[in-house]
Amino acid sequence: MADMHCVRTSGDTDVQPTLWLKLRQFLDLVPVKFTDSGKDARFNQFFKKSVLEEEFSFLKKELSALESPSVFCHNDLLLGNIIYSEKKNSVTFIDYEYASYNYQAYDIANHFNEFAGVETVDYSLYPDETYQFHWLRIYLERFHKNISGGKQTTITNEEIQRLFDTVQKFTLASHFLWGIWALIQTEYSAIDFDFLNYAFIRFKEYFARKSNIFHC
Repeated sequence: MADMHCVRTSGDTDVQPTLWLKLRQFLDLVPVKFTDSGKDARFNQFFKKSVLEEEFSFLKKELSALESPSVFCHNDLLLGNIIYSEKKNSVTFIDYEYASYNYQAYDIANHFNEFAGVETVDYSLYPDETYQFHWLRIYLERFHKNISGGKQTTITNEEIQRLFDTVQKFTLASHFLWGIWALIQTEYSAIDFDFLNYAFIRFKEYFARKSNIFHC
């Protein structure tokens, strides 16, 4: 991931994070009323679209202030999009449908969130602090080596802590985005999957983590 986050192509002129644009696009696609009356009733028991707008504003205000660097991100690094070759001892990412410039901390946070799975979601699988600190140290060593032209850089615990804290806050954006995505699929997808329930799962985790992180 650190190597991908250092990618720059000669034609890149706009490297602004796409998170807010993508969320705005997704929010505009969520129906005011779902075609299926049963799904519409289930949705309205949980909350209303106006709540989504309020949370969007909250996230944009809080996360923009963190000044996470804008880098080239995959934006969808769940297990199924990571291919490991034991023979070559190498990792390859696939499915770049959502790839774009985005916040560094968002891509990492989204990856950690996806440890929980999709079809059977278990947030007890979210990596603990020890795992994340180890992962982030390796990531930062590689990232700084890349951007410094191969020079070895000493990574401090304070630097890891700062990125860790930022990543925890960006987990909210990941849950929010995929929750909105699932609401869109609820209305338009023909796939036999309970997208509305998946949306509820993501939003439940969103509000739980928001309460723990921001105490609100």
